[in-house]
Formats: sequence, C-alpha cells, structure tokens
Amino acid sequence: MQLIVGLGNPGERYARNRHNIGFMAVEAIARGHNAAPWRKRFHGLTSEAVIGGERVLLLLPQTFMNESGIAVAEAAQFYKIPLSGVAVLHDELDLAPAKLRVKTGGGNAGHNGLRSITAHIGNDYRRVRLGIGHPGDKSRVHAYVLGDFGKGECAWVDDLARAIADNAALLAKGDDPTFQNRVHLAMEARGWTDVKSVTERTPG
Repeated sequence: MQLIVGLGNPGERYARNRHNIGFMAVEAIARGHNAAPWRKRFHGLTSEAVIGGERVLLLLPQTFMNESGIAVAEAAQFYKIPLSGVAVLHDELDLAPAKLRVKTGGGNAGHNGLRSITAHIGNDYRRVRLGIGHPGDKSRVHAYVLGDFGKGECAWVDDLARAIADNAALLAKGDDPTFQNRVHLAMEARGWTDVKSVTERTPG
C-alpha cells in the first residue's frame, strides 16, 4: 500500500485557499482513477484506488494543517507503510506558481503541515511541492496562503491538478523524476511556463 496525502484545512471556508492546493490535487487523483468513495478514518478522509498497478490510500487530514501528522501517522502505522511509500502534496511559497518539484526529506520551510508530519513519522518522506509563489513580504504570508486563488489563477491550478492526476501512476510507483518531468511537460503544453504570482502582476 502506498500513501498519498494532500494537505489543507477542512471545511468549505478554506476549500479554495492557496494553502489547500494539496487537497485539490489529491481530490483530482481520486476523480481520475475511479477511487472508492471518501470515508472518515485516521482523523481524515480516505479513499482507496489502484493506480499504476499499486494499491494506494489517498488521505486528506481533517485535523487542520498544524496537526496533519496525526492522520498521516495513524494511516502509515495501520498499513505498515515505510516513509519511502509516503508522498505528501503541499503548497510551496518558495516555488513559482504552477511549478512542481518532488524531493525526499529536507527542511520544512516553515510549513506547519510538514512540521507536524515530521514530528510524528520522521523526515524522510516524499514531498510533492506545488508552487503558489510568494507575496513578497513575510508579513503578508499568512493572509496570502489563507486567501483564495483568484479568478486568474484558477485555470493553472485546475490544469496542475489534472496533470498530477494524469501522471499519478508514476508517483505511486515511486518514479518521482519521471513524474515531475511529465507534469512539467503537461503544464508547458498548456502554456504555463512563466506564471507570475498575483502580487507580481501590474494593475489593470
């Protein structure tokens, strides 16, 4: 069993927040791979699917972001999933909008969801970093990540989620470099090569 986790905050109020792009991507994977209906387990919502021949548990923690590790640890322990079999999709301020990078381990860059997961299961899980850009000033980060994607951003967000779902078999098989490259090529084909964050755009 592989574990693919999307990070976000539960509830309609947060559904389109930039901080919830991990939820959006994993929900797209579920839709694209005929996953079972979501059900409440492990302090989260879970769904199972066979993706690329691999049994995959999809998980959306429902504990709020700063306690995401509770749900991840319960699911990983129940299915005896090693850290190498855990992939966490999350928003990344230090990556340009519409970009995706995959890495194993590393720092948590102030991300409360990653910090919680690391505290509960260790650091050497796989992180799928989904770029949302940076507001430019540290004092604006909180409002930025908890703000909704703007109308001008929704198209690339939806395309990124779809590209992730289309190539999820590679993620499930642990072929992270090819997964990253395929998503990059899919976004390039859709014209998302140089997306500016909303704060970088000139008015009008």
